[in-house]
Amino acid sequence: MSDHYNGGKYAAGNKQNIQEPKQTPAQPPKNGSIKSSGTVACFDWTESLIIAVVVVGLIFTFIFRIVTVSGTSMDPNLHNADRVVISSWSYQPQQFDVVVLKRTVGLDEPIVKRVIATEGQRIYIDYEEGDVYVDGEKLDESAYLPPGVKTYKPSATRENPLLEFPEEGLVVPEGHIFVLGDNRDVSLDSRFMAVGMVDERYVLGKALLKIFPFNHIGTIKG
Repeated sequence: MSDHYNGGKYAAGNKQNIQEPKQTPAQPPKNGSIKSSGTVACFDWTESLIIAVVVVGLIFTFIFRIVTVSGTSMDPNLHNADRVVISSWSYQPQQFDVVVLKRTVGLDEPIVKRVIATEGQRIYIDYEEGDVYVDGEKLDESAYLPPGVKTYKPSATRENPLLEFPEEGLVVPEGHIFVLGDNRDVSLDSRFMAVGMVDERYVLGKALLKIFPFNHIGTIKG
């Protein structure tokens, strides 16, 4: 007995019915879920503004600061009530920099002075001639002082004595600086024992720029 295979009938009888998936009509979004492009842009702008404010705050906390000058000891380059930007990020004092000292050995208030000598340098002031010597050479201060300015011996008191300069001068100790004010006649600086050789750890930063009042805006001579 032979089997007969009718391919046509077999295929037809076993053919599966394949149906196309039904298309579900798109549902409109629920009320309140639609955001206009203007709203999104507003959120983006607010977020960017907040980030910018935070970044600026961090910069002016850890890298730059704004301080106000008090007094006339830095005339004519800095005046009383001038506001200056200082940099405190990994700063190492250099000769002729204008720096802000958060305090000194004998002072508890910040002062602004100019670095005249750094560690290892020998400083001597000839009070008779009014000249400053660093490492045996007369200091040229014409870049930041008006012609004719001299560094004479300031008035001292028992409560506020002067630092004594031997003929061979004084060597600035390691990690210290010697500072003077540009207005030598009135400046309380390293000539006085209350300030003396300043520990670099007391340096808040380098003064870079005058920003107020507006007629004083500019870089600081050094």
